[in-house]
Amino acid sequence: MISAKTTAELIQELNEADETEHLEAKSASAGDVGKSVFETICAMSNEPGLEGGTILLGVEKEQLNLFPQYVAVGVDDPDKVSSDIASGCASKFNSPVRVDVSRELIGGKVVVRVDVPELSSSQRPLYFKGMGLPRGALRRIGSTDQHCTDDDLTGFFQSKAQEAYDSLVIEGVTWDDIDLEAVEAYRRARGEANPDAEELNWSNEEVLHALGAVSRRAGDYVVTATGLLVFGKASALRRVVPAHRVDYIRVPGKDWVSGNDHRFESLDMRGPMFSLLPRIMAAILDDLPKTFRVDDASGQRTDVPIVPARVIREAVVNSIMHRSYQTAQPVQVIRYSNRVEIRNPGYSLKSQERFGEPGSALRNPHIAEILHETRFAETKGSGLRVMRDIMSSHGLSAPTFSSNRDNDEFTGIFLFHHFLSERDWEWLAGFTAFQLTEDQMRAIIFVREVGAIDNSAYRSLTQADTLSASKSLRKLREQDILEDRGGGSRTYYVPGQVMRERVLSHDADMHARPSGLAPKGRHANRAEMPTHLRARFQATGKRIEPADMESLLIDLCAWRALSAEEIANLLGRTAHYISNKYLYRMVREGQLRHKYPEMVKHPGQRYIAGEAN
Repeated sequence: MISAKTTAELIQELNEADETEHLEAKSASAGDVGKSVFETICAMSNEPGLEGGTILLGVEKEQLNLFPQYVAVGVDDPDKVSSDIASGCASKFNSPVRVDVSRELIGGKVVVRVDVPELSSSQRPLYFKGMGLPRGALRRIGSTDQHCTDDDLTGFFQSKAQEAYDSLVIEGVTWDDIDLEAVEAYRRARGEANPDAEELNWSNEEVLHALGAVSRRAGDYVVTATGLLVFGKASALRRVVPAHRVDYIRVPGKDWVSGNDHRFESLDMRGPMFSLLPRIMAAILDDLPKTFRVDDASGQRTDVPIVPARVIREAVVNSIMHRSYQTAQPVQVIRYSNRVEIRNPGYSLKSQERFGEPGSALRNPHIAEILHETRFAETKGSGLRVMRDIMSSHGLSAPTFSSNRDNDEFTGIFLFHHFLSERDWEWLAGFTAFQLTEDQMRAIIFVREVGAIDNSAYRSLTQADTLSASKSLRKLREQDILEDRGGGSRTYYVPGQVMRERVLSHDADMHARPSGLAPKGRHANRAEMPTHLRARFQATGKRIEPADMESLLIDLCAWRALSAEEIANLLGRTAHYISNKYLYRMVREGQLRHKYPEMVKHPGQRYIAGEAN
């Protein structure tokens, strides 16, 4: 988006957030307009949804103090620079570009400002005439200008009816390679989604033709990429696309360790999509740590994965639906001790800065439509936001998503971590003097669990914008909580001196505790109770009358301060049920009181027996 800020305000923004998707600084102090200026104009013009951006000429990053700062150095001949930009935009590209060139005096130096509008979809892609496509076209990815790939051009041309990869005919694949059981699986899924769907009455040939899974050539049916990937036999998939599989990898510990001495478990899965998707989801869900849920009506306990099944479903379907099938690499699902990572080949065609916005850029439109109409994919363009919302509603750390064009990879990370837990608050107490915001607390806990964070992961974790994320990370760096690595758009942050000391101190404290003993107040269990309390549990049984439950809750909270979760675990109920049925009312009536009355929603809140008891 072209900013309404003044040039001086934009320089201040550069010093707070560095270069961004919408803002670029370049020297041009000698009065020459280099190729990089026109590359940025091309990239900002092409980027869908960017709504344009601004280039400041005559602004450089200088090392004025401990950290580099952007300053106005001016351009020697602003008239020539302005003229060169206008003539270059009219002659260098396949079609003329109309930019707004202005100038402003900053500290006695003339800075030339170039506001670049986004082109309409009918005008894209803009490219250098002398280079042609795809390399002559550029996109604005974060704060960098990236040469377009074939996938980018597919996105640009889809509105112009260019054929997507999943509609291409795969040579050497015939009707005999179609798995009719997969076709029946599609019919069942489609019937569950819409029992009145007219295609349920069609022949297999008609159904697959309508779905883009087969095409007609010289009177015969030939199989497309969609047909092979969604309905192909396992033998055909292995023969034609052997790398198009899913690898489930179980790694001990929190870190990937390369080398022959490192051992991990791996399960390779391939097959038609309608049988492959349930197998992937089952493998992940069966292997996740479990928590439990108790039905309030029946009292029956059910073990459930710590990461909600809906989140796993969305993540797996997104990876299969949006991956690049032109890249001969498998999807990897890596299960660490504290998280699951899902990595699929193919960067996101949708800019990472707009992940939270509705709408999606489809790499495989036929496959996507099949998954949507069978309800495998339950959302259109909002799957990432849905996953974040579900994780948040379950008290879990937000998932993070990153798209890497250099590695041609998209990654989602899902922590087995309730935020903010009591253990987190104990650890964060060591940072009290730094007056961290909640978003900054989230960030350093993420670094503690994963090892590093960048601007993109910070935004994904906290829903902050680019400028706010940059300010927060810079503050953490200035306080020596984090240290930066890399540079420019590839900057990332690892634990700094302060954080390393806190981690070592915390680990030493944890190891100093007796084996198997959790921090005080956590994971209370019946074995720790006084004899008279254990006897009460044995006497009451599973069904407890409301009056007896209230008396028991008072005695429990007189024994020690307990959280709603601990109480629920002891009683075999859910925290939601215990809180709504008893705790809130008993606090109002004075039978119980909060340990932190000044902050009722304190994440470390516990309940204590009231003064009258």
